[in-house]
Amino acid sequence: MDRERLTAEMAFRDSSIVIKIRRKLPDFLQSVKLKYVKLGYRSTTKPPFYLLLPLLLIAASLIFRIHTTLTFPANFSIDFVTAFSSSSIALLLLGVYYTRRPRPVYLVDFACYKPEDEHKISNEGFLEMTESTTAFNDKSLDFQTKITVRSGLGDETYLPPGIQARPPKLSMAEARLEAETVMFGCLDALFESTGINPSRDIGILIVNCSLFNPTPSLSAMIVNHYKMREDVKSFNLGGMGCSAGLISIDLAKDMLQANPNSYALVLSTENITLNWYFGNDRSMLLSNCIFRMGGAAVLLSNKRKDAKRAKYRLLHTVRTHKGADDSCYNCVYQREDEGGKVGVSLAKELMAVAGDALKTNITTLGPLVLPLTEQGKFLATLITRKLLKLKGVRPYIPNFKRAFEHFCVHAGGRAVLDEVEKNLGLEKTDMEASRSVLHRFGNTSSSSLWYELAYNEAKGRVGKGDRVWQIGFGSGFKCNSAVWKAMKDVPAIDRTASGSSRMCNPWGDCIDRYPVK
Repeated sequence: MDRERLTAEMAFRDSSIVIKIRRKLPDFLQSVKLKYVKLGYRSTTKPPFYLLLPLLLIAASLIFRIHTTLTFPANFSIDFVTAFSSSSIALLLLGVYYTRRPRPVYLVDFACYKPEDEHKISNEGFLEMTESTTAFNDKSLDFQTKITVRSGLGDETYLPPGIQARPPKLSMAEARLEAETVMFGCLDALFESTGINPSRDIGILIVNCSLFNPTPSLSAMIVNHYKMREDVKSFNLGGMGCSAGLISIDLAKDMLQANPNSYALVLSTENITLNWYFGNDRSMLLSNCIFRMGGAAVLLSNKRKDAKRAKYRLLHTVRTHKGADDSCYNCVYQREDEGGKVGVSLAKELMAVAGDALKTNITTLGPLVLPLTEQGKFLATLITRKLLKLKGVRPYIPNFKRAFEHFCVHAGGRAVLDEVEKNLGLEKTDMEASRSVLHRFGNTSSSSLWYELAYNEAKGRVGKGDRVWQIGFGSGFKCNSAVWKAMKDVPAIDRTASGSSRMCNPWGDCIDRYPVK
């Protein structure tokens, strides 16, 4: 019984819904639990409830005075009681609604980390570095050369010093150094830009890093460095792949709904130092060729006063998890090769799995964002194909350009971007930000979506009311979406500026060179 109860709880946390059907009416007197009493108590201890108490007392005193001053027949006394009771209940319900109503989630600002120039590595430099390790045979070197040429990465991506050192410095100290450099770099820029005091203002902290999970955790590392409050609600998400950034956003949204008047800080990164593969399994060599150094920090708020300065408002988050299917679960898998070398294996079925996860995700997202005309066309085509069994009718792909002005697709690789562009019927301009990020910074895992949004901002393309669609893919297999609405016009980056806005946006010195012709 305990095991069943635990399974249900885990399923609920993973956004599943468990429905229990009773065969008879429950005994309500026996089913009352203290948690519901506690819920009611919490509602009455909210500050707005105390604001209603004086109103209730004033109303009671007025009714008492009228009742004692005026003389009415006895049958009128019930009217006063009814009026007072109705007013009290109405005010109480208004108070409960006020404290329980959905709170807006604002994106105040975000910052992407730009490593120092000394960490840059060209494609030629990467291949020379790979050969100099003497860990790879000739076939593996030829394979990595072909992948590098076709990857879509440029000559200005970044790798941590531990990987570029000769011989490589693969230690916990080097991995911590990489994590601290990336995390504190983008956090310092974000705090300077927003004027936030991290030791006082941050109430919620969420860090996601898939492959590096030291003890104490990365979130604890941030709490210690910035001396954050003792009551900060911190989370450290590991092993959730490149889509974990949007999972963190979804978690932050839920936390902000439960904690009024709060700031939530989300930090998305990946650590390369201890996760470089030194074997000859081709399925594991792909990661070496495309993953690069990077990270992003995002400041969210549910304070209504931040609506004036916030850049975006979160409209929707949709999460899709295909892990129940074995092929989906195993398509991105960390394991040892035949020689005992640990790496992340990417299966040949990855593209098909990603396409299926995307289809499921947009099926859920579509009704939330598409205009009725697009939904009608999709429904009509579906009925024609499924119910009427008419062959030759192609499935209708909704025009998502009628729902969004900007597309930020995880820069997982050139093949992934080509497939998404084809499946969604997008144009080259729609994928410009994703391809530019892949070329300039490589696959920075979960933070790549923020480099893409920063690209659109640097170009001066984000205007008030614009809608942004972020799409992330990750191991498990997962496909997640977040929809944002711009609260104001975001000006193009000023290359001559040297303030905090320039520090937050990593495109300041190179935006004019993109898109690559």
